[in-house]
Amino acid sequence: MKVVFMGTPDFAVATLEKLYENGYDVAAVFTQPDKPKGRGYKLTPPPVKVLAAEHGTPVYQPQSLKKDAQEYLDVLKEILPDVIVVAAYGKILPKEVLELPRLGCVNVHGSLLPKYRGAAPIQQSVLDDEKQTGITTMLMGEGLDTGDILMQESTEIGIDETAAELFDRLAVMGGELLVKTLPLLERGEITPVKQDESKATYAHMLDKQMCELDFDNSARAVHKKICGLSDWPCAVTYLDGKRIKIYRSSLVSEEGVKGQPGEIIDEKEFIVACKAGSFKMTELQAEGGKRMKAADYLRGKPVKKGTILGK
Repeated sequence: MKVVFMGTPDFAVATLEKLYENGYDVAAVFTQPDKPKGRGYKLTPPPVKVLAAEHGTPVYQPQSLKKDAQEYLDVLKEILPDVIVVAAYGKILPKEVLELPRLGCVNVHGSLLPKYRGAAPIQQSVLDDEKQTGITTMLMGEGLDTGDILMQESTEIGIDETAAELFDRLAVMGGELLVKTLPLLERGEITPVKQDESKATYAHMLDKQMCELDFDNSARAVHKKICGLSDWPCAVTYLDGKRIKIYRSSLVSEEGVKGQPGEIIDEKEFIVACKAGSFKMTELQAEGGKRMKAADYLRGKPVKKGTILGK
């Protein structure tokens, strides 16, 4: 089976790796253009491009598949893939591309569609305190994550599992589900199922405006926000007027606790009171400092019991 792969970040790497491992003829890879990163703003290739280069696969990096449609449509027509596999590509595929492969375009999506269409399904499932999520392989249509479902696989979300950890697990699951999907699709042994639009939800792109913690919420809600925003854009609060990023936490209690919302009620364990319950900071980064375990931070800079976090 001849495949064209379209994807960009680490999530897509696991899927591309599975295609190589299972002997698929990956004729070309499409990914986002190199972007400047780091203090020196050095142009850095997307992870998918790095993997493709290791396998000697031709790589294309169009700014837009719409504006440069004819150029890249000509490339795809010359390759004439049996299927186009898409995983977190980050660009809209025009109708001409969707209709080109004989088996269609198959997307690997990090949720149990129709729930959590959109840009940040993995993080949103953690933020919303979902008990489970999963991977969907689907035939792509012109709408955003609206195509017919091919296969799904679910997984439980741990109470302390961060979005970054779940991201890594789902990336591996996505690759495994894809290589189960493709042979069945080719043999006509999958019946695509239309999504139930009444159950559709949308996961908006994350931004730094949502990072500050509100301790007037329950401890569980605060904890899940920390988990959902780790590693990026990362939950934040303020200690003595200086910002602290919080990467990991754990629940201590979910019911009433003595202390004002945001008050440090145990300075040795860095336990913080919320409107209902309390949680413990376990990994953080002080302003101008490095990411570290909370215990290491407290050894270098003890906090006072009764201190109120926040602005």
